Amino acid sequence: QVELVESGGGLVQPGGSLRLACTASGSRSSIDINTWYRQAPDRQREPVAFIGGINNRANYVDSVKGRFTISRDNATNSWYLRMDNLKPEDTAVYYCNLKREGRNYWGQGTQVTVST
Repeated sequence: QVELVESGGGLVQPGGSLRLACTASGSRSSIDINTWYRQAPDRQREPVAFIGGINNRANYVDSVKGRFTISRDNATNSWYLRMDNLKPEDTAVYYCNLKREGRNYWGQGTQVTVST
């Protein structure tokens, strides 16, 4: 069983920045795909960014391109989401996700609120 622990999040004004972190227990596998999802009130959970696969490329949903950056530290089996120029519509609970051999593992979620 893999456990994911998230940190970061909080309240920030529009235009501000936050950094989320997620650490998975155990060692990283070369087939892992690391993803950040978010879920706003009354909306479905949606993927925001992921990194992994053969070419280890980062991919983003259009609404965050140029503002969010996903990165990974293989040595610590951690991945991060740097969020810049935050907007009120980015307000949501953010979840980290690990996909490995057809199974999904989830972090506990962390609230991000963008408001004046």
